[in-house]
Amino acid sequence: MLTVDTYRHRFTLRGMQILRRIDKPLFFGLLLLVTFGLFILYSASNENTQLVEKQAIRFIVAFVLMGLLAQIPPGIYRLWAPWFFLFAFSLVVLVLLIGVVGKGAQRWLHFGLFQFQPSELMKLAVPLVLAWYLHDKPLPPTFPHLMVLLLIFLIPTFLVMKQPDLGTALLIAISGFSVILFAGISGRLLLLGSLVVIIVAPVGWHFMHDYQKLRVLTFLNPERDPLGAGYHIIQSKIAIGAGGLLGKGWLQGTQCHLQFLPEHTTDFIFAVCGEEFGLLGGFILVTLYFWITLRGFYISLNAQDTFSRLVGGGISLSFFLSAFINIGMVSGILPVVGVPLPLISYGGTSLITLIAGFGILMSIQTHRKLIGQ
Repeated sequence: MLTVDTYRHRFTLRGMQILRRIDKPLFFGLLLLVTFGLFILYSASNENTQLVEKQAIRFIVAFVLMGLLAQIPPGIYRLWAPWFFLFAFSLVVLVLLIGVVGKGAQRWLHFGLFQFQPSELMKLAVPLVLAWYLHDKPLPPTFPHLMVLLLIFLIPTFLVMKQPDLGTALLIAISGFSVILFAGISGRLLLLGSLVVIIVAPVGWHFMHDYQKLRVLTFLNPERDPLGAGYHIIQSKIAIGAGGLLGKGWLQGTQCHLQFLPEHTTDFIFAVCGEEFGLLGGFILVTLYFWITLRGFYISLNAQDTFSRLVGGGISLSFFLSAFINIGMVSGILPVVGVPLPLISYGGTSLITLIAGFGILMSIQTHRKLIGQ
């Protein structure tokens, strides 16, 4: 006969089993980053508790999803990968047909109470399907295989660019290229690809939207239009420079609170961190990004199969490059391309997709341990 104590014992064992599949170093790195991010968001939003609470709820949902995904063996992800990619690709195509238009872009699907940005799923679907394609093939990939890989991730990249959403399209391309790098592409092919990009770049300039061309020109010379196109980056650099070594203090930033800094809860939130926490705060934030990325690399390098190694490396590298691009554009060393700061900028779909990717990383690590026992 099953007693209350029996049920309690089974529940406890099940809970311990779930916790064993959570990678502790990665989890605490993410928790520290998210906590720091909520403090920054609270100040960036001018102490808007409702907005911060909404973001915190999203994080709770995302961490629960991460825990669930960590329970699934990597082999299951390999089986699901092509179907997940087709599902995400279908939604991206659907956006171009019936997507919701907002701020001059057609990027969202409307589902009653909420809107959803399918292109975010591609940042996870692309590394999964590329790793699935390569898992039973010799590495480094041959030239024909490389052409197939490029075709797989460049088609959704161009579809997302048509929305237009240059920032997300860039991140999708980065997630695909990250897997190719971990697959061990030869130096000769890498050099050839770089030369092709240099040659094609002038042609691509003619296919860019006017606002995208303006961003490149503004990057080269922000002072050409200080009250127009150059306003964002000029105010951002003023905010970061004003922070000095230790910053002005939490909630004491003037660029954000006096409304000089645009997009201060999303793309330019790093400037808020720089002004209020100074160089030290920026260093702490970058250190957390390095910690999470290095842990991801450790997991991928110790994975027990090609699929897991490529997925883990692709997710980790694309996460780091997302942070690098945002910090670079806010600091004025890269053009503004609309890339949010991972797990810090306000948003829903992006953070849930990112943390879901870390759930897959945890699955790779903890199931490796179980196999090794």
